[in-house]
Amino acid sequence: MDLRGRAVLSFDRLRILLMLFHSVARIMAEQEVENLSGLSTNPEKDIFVVRENGTTCLMAEFAAKFIVPYDVWASNYVDLITEQADISLTRGAEVMGRCGHNESELQVFWVDRAYTLKMLFVKESHNTSKGPEATWRLSKVQFVYDSSEKTHFKDAVSAGKHTANSHRLSALVTPAGKSYECQAQQSISLASSDPQKTVTMILSAVHIQPFDIVSDFVFSEEHKCPVDEREQLEETLPLILGLILGLVIVVTLAIYHIHHKVTANQVQIPRDRSQYKHMG
Repeated sequence: MDLRGRAVLSFDRLRILLMLFHSVARIMAEQEVENLSGLSTNPEKDIFVVRENGTTCLMAEFAAKFIVPYDVWASNYVDLITEQADISLTRGAEVMGRCGHNESELQVFWVDRAYTLKMLFVKESHNTSKGPEATWRLSKVQFVYDSSEKTHFKDAVSAGKHTANSHRLSALVTPAGKSYECQAQQSISLASSDPQKTVTMILSAVHIQPFDIVSDFVFSEEHKCPVDEREQLEETLPLILGLILGLVIVVTLAIYHIHHKVTANQVQIPRDRSQYKHMG
């Protein structure tokens, strides 16, 4: 083999090694994740952190429950009836993730991988009347469940793995550089591969940031959901009205007191002329 052939072969080997190194490095980066759910005071809430190159790039705190309809045989073994499984995301779940400039992903597995939750986030830029504005959102949710798992499913007819996907999802929309926070429940519908079945995902106590985290393990400024803002307004509005009413009462009493004092100091002119002789 001539020198040129050896050089080409060496170059090909080097390229393969670089590709393998890049793939291994990427896998290692994807696996640099932590489940910090034990730090949460809410037993139903999980905390997941994805880190790349020693820096936090995705943080997610939330409680999740899935309502899954499934068919079972009726007592006559002829008709089908629909039951419902309530599946909650449990602590101690396995977690994987990856971060990108415009796309990030979180995957969670629990109950021996009978259940898998995948959440895809994207960051986009839009032209507005104020100029370009960047936002991020939850663009896709996928839930894989095994209806042969006996803890939540009882004698499912079509037992086995099923996949439920969101359709044209745009949720948790947040300005770039901020985290999304929402204590209220939010529902997302997922179309299942089990025919004519729709899975409902219920999120609550959510605090998520998949992009632009500045400080390690620290969320950026919160962008609250409209429901939370409305509830906060409903909580503070009675207090504001009470303060205004109290201020009105105080001002009214002050005016009355001043008016009464001024009136008391004025000389009263008797209306009965017979009383004039007593004056002076």
